[in-house]
Amino acid sequence: MAILRLYQELLQVATERFKDIVDEGKIFFTESGEPLKLRLNVIDGSFIDVFYSARGRYSFHWERREINGTFYRYDNAPHPRWKDIKTFPRHFHDGSEENCKESYLSDDPIAAMEEILKFMKSKLGQRI
Repeated sequence: MAILRLYQELLQVATERFKDIVDEGKIFFTESGEPLKLRLNVIDGSFIDVFYSARGRYSFHWERREINGTFYRYDNAPHPRWKDIKTFPRHFHDGSEENCKESYLSDDPIAAMEEILKFMKSKLGQRI
């Protein structure tokens, strides 16, 4: 699937199925016109950046440091620091860079987006 089409589908999922927590979204492009990332603005003033590469790398980064000092990120970058995590290279930063755990995020990008937005919704319900 082409990256632009993927970002468009992810944007549609977020803004139609999760409009109670996602205000809006935008696809960012490189200077050469290639799709770079998808950014979703969340109702609490935070945002999530979604990145997929043609080589299969991904990152879902929910930025909340300006709100309460936390961030959450699912990614599959093969950082040597996390090589002992059972699901390596897949891992989950749970609130900070140092608090890294196993990640069982779906391999399907649409399902992964839904899983992450459900996670975000549960966190927002806790008023973090």
